[in-house]
Amino acid sequence: MKLKKNKTPWPLRFVRWTFPKLEVVAPFLAHRYFIKIFFSPVRYPVPEKEKEIQKQSTRFTISVNNKKIECYCWGSGPLIYVVHGWAGRASQFIKIIQALVDEGYKVVGFDGPAHGNSEGKSTDIIEFESVLKILHDQVGAPEAIIAHSFGGGVVFYAAMNGLKVKCFINIASPSIGDRILEIYSRIIGGSAKTVAFFKNYIKQKTGKTFDEFTSGYFIKHIKQDFSLLLVYDEDDQEVDIENAYYLMKHYPSAVLYKTKGLGHVRILKDESVINRCVTFIRESRLNSRN
Repeated sequence: MKLKKNKTPWPLRFVRWTFPKLEVVAPFLAHRYFIKIFFSPVRYPVPEKEKEIQKQSTRFTISVNNKKIECYCWGSGPLIYVVHGWAGRASQFIKIIQALVDEGYKVVGFDGPAHGNSEGKSTDIIEFESVLKILHDQVGAPEAIIAHSFGGGVVFYAAMNGLKVKCFINIASPSIGDRILEIYSRIIGGSAKTVAFFKNYIKQKTGKTFDEFTSGYFIKHIKQDFSLLLVYDEDDQEVDIENAYYLMKHYPSAVLYKTKGLGHVRILKDESVINRCVTFIRESRLNSRN
């Protein structure tokens, strides 16, 4: 029987092996290490199909905090932004990009700081928001934004801070602070003590709780109305469906589209999801004209 190849990048495998041991022998070092790796995304290898869609784009760069940020543009027509998740890249939206271009849209995406082809070793939601704002100023206001996972939090954060949003499709994005830290800690083999230390570190460094940097907080403080589609999979092991329900509780006009068996990443390639996204954007644009 053929063994499945382990696709987990070796840096993450190394962290999973060492972190639990470090917590036992040197808790203080483990806590500091947790802070470092929390803000340092893993760069995954880019599949050949994604390399091809990158080549098909018009590429340009912007600068954020002295980091060169790689941006991509496909097609022409009404403007759509795509915002990837943590450890992701713009080309992960390959199927969605192709469908939108076929529908006559111009799609703009970027590799976030410390992601993909962009510069940097660490980043955070504030830097991602800066990229989005610069794009908004230089490229223009989009008809819609599609975001995945962490990228959804970036868009909510920007919207809370005044970025004008007309239509937003939020795919598999976490919204509950404790669950974000629980999942992350589980991935690297961390303990509750490390999570508690990290929460205290954020409070001391920023004057805010970790929850104040989550979508669940942002959505309560957004002072604008926009069309909102939530796309979540019932079998997502990283971001469960309760995150969607939490957002709907505080934004009742949101529409939920549930899938099953797709998980956290394959949801971006599913034809039914793509069709729902395209339809939602079309309907939102029609409603805005009436």
